[in-house]
Amino acid sequence: MNRASALFRLLGDSTRLRLLRVLAQDRFNVTELTGILGVAQSGASRHLSLLKDAGLVTEEREAGFVYYRLADDLSTGSRSSRAASRDEVRRNGRAPLWPLLEAQFEDAGEDRGVREDDSRLHEVLRLRRENFETHGAARQLVPGRSWAAWARALGHLLPPLDVADIGCGEGYLTLEASRWARTVYAIDRSDRVLERARALAARRHVTNVRWKKGDLARLPLRNEVVDVALLSQALHHAADPEEALAEAARVLRPGGRVLVLDLREHDQEWVSRRFGDRRLGFPDAELDRLLRGAGLHDVRVQVGARQTGDPFTVLIASGTKPPDSSARNRTSHIAHR
Repeated sequence: MNRASALFRLLGDSTRLRLLRVLAQDRFNVTELTGILGVAQSGASRHLSLLKDAGLVTEEREAGFVYYRLADDLSTGSRSSRAASRDEVRRNGRAPLWPLLEAQFEDAGEDRGVREDDSRLHEVLRLRRENFETHGAARQLVPGRSWAAWARALGHLLPPLDVADIGCGEGYLTLEASRWARTVYAIDRSDRVLERARALAARRHVTNVRWKKGDLARLPLRNEVVDVALLSQALHHAADPEEALAEAARVLRPGGRVLVLDLREHDQEWVSRRFGDRRLGFPDAELDRLLRGAGLHDVRVQVGARQTGDPFTVLIASGTKPPDSSARNRTSHIAHR
């Protein structure tokens, strides 16, 4: 009875129940679980240690990482009868517990916190897939495969260009663009973020980036100085997206392109609380309208990344500044995949 009491006290914590629910869907390391649950790494580690001591969670090491998953004798409960025999309970004291937990997790599926956990979980899984960390269900390691390598290879096909990375954040995309660009103007409104980005560039010996403090609605650049104006996951932070795109078009040379990577309209309100998003993404047609409203033509909007079950769809949108920037007759095209 003491063991039973200790077990149910352990399960009386909502964070530990959330951990079990997440681990029922895949295995994860502590860093991934921290991102999914939005808790401190020390707290996640402590909860995992308690669950491991209770025999509910096990750990396995692979390629220098420690992954956590449900213990076998717990997860087999999802395949066992809910009316387990006494002999089965004696053989496997944890398995009959799982159908009860599973039923509670299913009932909580529409809870806002649970939906937010699920959306962050899908984002972690998306990052795994896009980093080519694993291949297939067997998680076979495939050395050398990465989206970064593909992006850098495509850069070899481009001529030297001057680029404005508007809302550059900590500069990861800035430094990728610096590999093929002649000059990158990296713009952000946060001194602290720019300081970290400069430090990263210094460590990587990047010398063709000009760091500038500025707002999306008032760029610290002259007219017609860049060939590409890039807004990657930045437009949904703009107080006035139309004004931000007009500024991006202003700094373009004739024939230059605005390139937008942003989210399609979604209902994940937690991103506003956590990241300060002003907009929960954009409908495809609105991105098209905004780009045309900035005086751009040859406008295209298409899906950049989408996974089944993931609440976030990445849209890629672009438009070209015409030689006669005062021309108002524009053509547009929305391509859906």
